[in-house]
Amino acid sequence: MRFAVFIFLALLMAAVCRAGAPMVVKTPAGVLEGRTADGVDAFVGIPYAAPPVGNLRWRPPVPTEGWSGTRTAVAFGNDCPQVRIPNDATPSDQPMSEDCLTLNVWRPAGSRTDGSLPVMVWIHGGGFVAGSSASPVLDGAALARRGIVLVSFNYRLGRFGFFAHPALTREAAGHPHANFAFLDMIAALDWVRDNVASFGGNPANVTIFGESSGGAAVAFLMTSPSASGLFHKAILQSGAGRHPYARLDVDRPSRISAHMAGFSFAAHAGLTDPSAGQLRALPAEVVQGGLALWDLQADRFTGPVIDGRTVMEDPDQAFAAGRAARVPFIVGSNSAELSEEPYAATMLDLIRAELSIRSMASLEALYGDPPDRALIDDYFFTEAARGFARMTAEHDAATWLYLFDYVAEAARSNRRGAAHASEIAYVFGNLHEGASASDRETARLIGDYWVSFARTGDPNAKRLPRWPRHGAGDPQLVFTTSGAIVERDRDKQRLDAVEHAMAARPR
Repeated sequence: MRFAVFIFLALLMAAVCRAGAPMVVKTPAGVLEGRTADGVDAFVGIPYAAPPVGNLRWRPPVPTEGWSGTRTAVAFGNDCPQVRIPNDATPSDQPMSEDCLTLNVWRPAGSRTDGSLPVMVWIHGGGFVAGSSASPVLDGAALARRGIVLVSFNYRLGRFGFFAHPALTREAAGHPHANFAFLDMIAALDWVRDNVASFGGNPANVTIFGESSGGAAVAFLMTSPSASGLFHKAILQSGAGRHPYARLDVDRPSRISAHMAGFSFAAHAGLTDPSAGQLRALPAEVVQGGLALWDLQADRFTGPVIDGRTVMEDPDQAFAAGRAARVPFIVGSNSAELSEEPYAATMLDLIRAELSIRSMASLEALYGDPPDRALIDDYFFTEAARGFARMTAEHDAATWLYLFDYVAEAARSNRRGAAHASEIAYVFGNLHEGASASDRETARLIGDYWVSFARTGDPNAKRLPRWPRHGAGDPQLVFTTSGAIVERDRDKQRLDAVEHAMAARPR
């Protein structure tokens, strides 16, 4: 069923992008020809940086030189190299290539170019090893019809996006970058700042939003000096986390050394003491190496790295110290992120491996022994969302907390709660053809809140249930099968116990 829905959406999206009347926009980057259909102008596959290939692999993105004449922007760019995620909530079938740094823009048809429309910039998820902006579920037309400019983009993944090695450190005179994916995101935001007014968007009213690793990226961008001033509001969906990230050199059980992971990868590829040039000459399929979300090869891949340049510290520490951007902020998670998945037992084993016997016993006193699988969602998602909301609110940033607990009407016989990434189709308004009236009402609700937030910095608007700012009692808006309701102190005792257990872990 999911495959059939994907095929339908893919064909529909391709038709929308390639059909319709031509629409030309002159931008500082060059003249673009997109397509107008169903009240939306779409421009897709626009390069925002030079292809990061050859000598540009594992370097910060280089601005594109632009183009002469009119460039057609009617076909999505390549996906970045990756292993596809089975049953992905946002699937794509685009060709893959290292030449993948492109973005897409949707706007209401007939928009004036006076720079008055709010801008929303989507960062896709996929564990930092997969994902695409070309997924039909992420088509920006429905959001654009609400009166915004929607931008999405691709960024380098896996070892192409996160990598360190002593040879690269020597080349950089001891000051290497390791987070090329985040540098790509910053380059895309630079492009938005410089070009979005040509599409009617306001470069001084930009909201970044993302889910899962895309949500984690929102947190990183909020704490990165390199991204300062490039956005003005932020929405973090199912991506808040308290787990420590890798450092360049620290190697202990709670933190992977990025240098050691890079050295291990190179040795596995047959290079024991390579130069930077030899590393860059490795074939793309060797660098990719089958790296997948379910097989992260922890000894040879780290994901985000605290490199002292783009990433200065773990996001939760930066948020706690008030070193995150003080912008209006929405944060939340889903009610059954991973607890109903086939690998839930493995997730519980990961929790046991991270915690002391004493901490695990305190959780079992509340969750049972063996623990209720709800611990998985609370441990990896719900508690951190509450914690990030508390921290931003304590530092005077307007903050709203949510829980997405809506299950599609057709799936309620098989699921208790909302799965990881299930809210995305509702946010984008891209439900399958058989969606019920209740499903569509939930999409209207969450879309209204998100767009109101992008427009004004406050999700509240007329005809919407009131969503209180975060404060005492941890108020949150819960999207349920009966509508949006406000709850306070939901699962407080359990979440407090998880918070204490997380704080007791070694860093």
